[in-house]
Amino acid sequence: MTVLLNFRHGGEDRLGVVVGDHVIDINRAHRARLTSEGVPNAAARAAAEAPSDALTFLQGGEDAVRTARSAVEYVTGLPDDDARRTLLRIPRAEVETLVPIKNPPKVICVARNFGAHAKEAGKEVSEIPIVFARFPSTLIPDGAEVIVPRVSHEVDWEGELAFVVGKPGRYISREDAMDHVAGYSIFNDVSVRNYQFRVTQYTSGKNFNASGPFGPVLVLADEALDPHALQITTTLSGDVVQDGNTSEMVFDIPTIIEHISEWIELEVGDVIAMGTPAGVGFTRQPPRFLTPGDTISVEIPGIGVLSNPVIADPWGER
Repeated sequence: MTVLLNFRHGGEDRLGVVVGDHVIDINRAHRARLTSEGVPNAAARAAAEAPSDALTFLQGGEDAVRTARSAVEYVTGLPDDDARRTLLRIPRAEVETLVPIKNPPKVICVARNFGAHAKEAGKEVSEIPIVFARFPSTLIPDGAEVIVPRVSHEVDWEGELAFVVGKPGRYISREDAMDHVAGYSIFNDVSVRNYQFRVTQYTSGKNFNASGPFGPVLVLADEALDPHALQITTTLSGDVVQDGNTSEMVFDIPTIIEHISEWIELEVGDVIAMGTPAGVGFTRQPPRFLTPGDTISVEIPGIGVLSNPVIADPWGER
């Protein structure tokens, strides 16, 4: 299983593979391997074959993945001190986690994709997928602050599985759909409910600043992770508020890919969040919402934990 981490270290944005409690810098490791083999122009070749930007990396397809795996094998064969000194291997505790895909072409979310969630919200399960768009600028990484805006106190959580598109396409069939998945991550579709429900379109309620926690890693698609049998557990300041499984999804990933690609071409790096299980805050009696001082966390085994503190709007009163 290959786990990618977009991170910042020493003022630079880098891309690495998580190995235990360390991150192996793919670009630096590939460059070091090429240099050790006497390959000319190793730096330029490494920049092309093992870019430090996740989106560019995914555009390299299977060749880029093979390069990353060979880079990891090279570094794991080095003495620990050498790998650490040359920044090929960095303790994860020393890096700043970034969102898995910076500025994805599209962020598309699926609504009411769990029957129990639709029921708790007093809604019917749709016969076709209901989707809406998020703006990439709303995305924040693991550890960043979710903001309770000055204009609302009805800020809710929605823990979800997300996948990232790794192969572009239009009119993709169910049979071919999974070939277009690069990997999986965690999403928290934080929603400002009074803005969401006061109109028929979800756009404003789903696109407040700092309302889209995404990460912490991207687990590349392989046989080790079944995206349709993953537990999703959301905790609010230590209290379990959601505990569902992706096996409960009304529409599976192939259906969603087939549906979306009917009306728009999927691009490498597109992020698609698959909907949330039951347990959101606005359906509780009394309703429960995010408040400053809370910590909201979403865990999916095999991927990790996406955890974010909640703060008051730092822009203050006007």
